Amino acid sequence: MASSVGVDDYALTRVPAGARYSWWSVAVQRFGQVSALSQFLLGATLGFGMTFWNAFLALTLGAVILEIVAIFVGIIGAREGLSTSMLARWTGFGRAGSALIGLAIAISLIGWFGIQSAVSAKGLVALVGGLPEWGWALVFGLIVTAVVLRGFGSMAWVAYVTVPAFLVLVGWSIGVELWQHDIGALMASAPPGPQLSLLEGTTLVAGGFITGAVITPDMTRFNRSVGDVVKQTLVGITLGEYVIGLAGVLLAHAVRSADITTIVTSSVGWVGILVVVAGTVKINDWNLYSSGLGLVNFVGTVFGKRLDRGVATAMFGLIGSVLAAVGILDQFTGFLTVLGVVFPPIGGIMVAEYFIVRRWRGELEASRALGEIPASAPNWVPATLVVWLVASLVGGFVEIGLPSINSLVLAFVLYVVAGKLGLVRGVGSTRTTAEVVSADAG
Repeated sequence: MASSVGVDDYALTRVPAGARYSWWSVAVQRFGQVSALSQFLLGATLGFGMTFWNAFLALTLGAVILEIVAIFVGIIGAREGLSTSMLARWTGFGRAGSALIGLAIAISLIGWFGIQSAVSAKGLVALVGGLPEWGWALVFGLIVTAVVLRGFGSMAWVAYVTVPAFLVLVGWSIGVELWQHDIGALMASAPPGPQLSLLEGTTLVAGGFITGAVITPDMTRFNRSVGDVVKQTLVGITLGEYVIGLAGVLLAHAVRSADITTIVTSSVGWVGILVVVAGTVKINDWNLYSSGLGLVNFVGTVFGKRLDRGVATAMFGLIGSVLAAVGILDQFTGFLTVLGVVFPPIGGIMVAEYFIVRRWRGELEASRALGEIPASAPNWVPATLVVWLVASLVGGFVEIGLPSINSLVLAFVLYVVAGKLGLVRGVGSTRTTAEVVSADAG
């Protein structure tokens, strides 16, 4: 698995049984994703516009939705040992569709990587000083890049340090602030800001992590069993939503603000800045990791060239860090949010194909027994592209209900209907063995 630049981590092949990890190692990373700074901000947003118990209900409903999506797509990843964009070749999208998915993942997550690096840079300027904000953005981004270069194992060890540190620091900041308040009174108090409905709150919760849920196979391909996927998802997402989310709700009621900086620095000063930094590291390494996997699949599909995952990671890490340093990524937040509407339907289509339509399931199972990927893949699946487009438009423009869930469910239903009508057919076929090396070279 070693390469000239970092670790390739089976970017285009199945993760073999001997390279997989205990469910706890993966669960800590999943919890680290969901308990990041963004989750704290989500809780504060809910608390600013909702009562404690309404926010609790919104977090519960949102967590259930995310867990269902993450478990089903995660099971596919664990069984097949393939990344999200590679799996897409045989779960409804074909090679060309999987290339589009890889490109969307790469662009979206490297954008968020840069934005998160810029957020941490602001905290580091206040905490440490010494360098200007752009300098800390570069330093932070390159440190995370170095971690991701070493692959899943390195990221697991970072999680063992940053996740407990984040929890301790958040606990401290919560304790200092809430010590001055009556918890019962906070739980019974009216929201300090404009009210959010339960539907709006649930939409924020489910929509805030739906992309992470859809690309779950990037992580669960390292799981050893389906049971491990279920355990880690229930533990990681449930604890992440409740522990960090409800902490944000209470603090928003306590300090009467939804501004995360105001909340975490109001009483604890530099500890609050450490919360910002520690809470960003664990989600940012997965932003970079998945974007690198997406780029590897895109290059392999479109150009027929094997791009080393380490090279892709180093390139994207440098680009994201530089963009964060020059401060232009804030202009792309709207674009990245729009891009996010294409992700929920991907999960719906993948689950529908793998578990119900099963057009290419036999090929996956036969090759899995040999520890290889299927020898060929369809180039295009026109019905999938139509379903993907329609569901994405519904997610982007129909505001009734939960937009991200509407688009995911619609994609699932439309794909199943297309499959029953015999419309799910591949156009063209290309051998896949030419663009990958053996699993042993991983």
